[in-house]
Amino acid sequence: MNTLSDNALMLGVKAGDNHKLGLLYERYKKRLFGFFYNMNKDAYLSEDLVQNVFMKILKYKHTYTEESKFVVWIFQIARNTSYDSFKKNKKNVHKDIEDVEYSLNATDDIDGVIVKNENTAILKKAIELLSPEKKEVILLSKFKELKYKEIGKIIGCSEGNARIKVHRAVNELKNIFLTLDNR
Repeated sequence: MNTLSDNALMLGVKAGDNHKLGLLYERYKKRLFGFFYNMNKDAYLSEDLVQNVFMKILKYKHTYTEESKFVVWIFQIARNTSYDSFKKNKKNVHKDIEDVEYSLNATDDIDGVIVKNENTAILKKAIELLSPEKKEVILLSKFKELKYKEIGKIIGCSEGNARIKVHRAVNELKNIFLTLDNR
């Protein structure tokens, strides 16, 4: 079976084939939910925001171009949707980020499990102490594994500037983590 690219599906949506939007929804609903949930820790709100993104895709499908990379375009919409929600609800939707999960092998000893759980808690606390802007670039680069060029397009800066922002955020995260770990 020949699977259509995201770009081809979106061009189909742009041409009026709303069935292709359903395929894009299936491909991106979990990634978008994770993006929103990492920012606001509210599952219901995150589900609503995912729906809002796809409503905006329908509304603004005419703005999509063949040259656009779909993942960048959809995360720009997601980012704007998140900011709109923040303004509308007048609460900080960037206060938390999801727990970092470790997969534990059956051979892990109890001391290893305890250390991993402690490190996870410290990392979570360190991420919570970052500014919303730094949380966002950490989320996009490390959790969503986007490239610097894609991050730059999403946050509205050059690839080089995105690289610098990620580097600074990672350094600050390391410093906070080490400070918390030494307590």
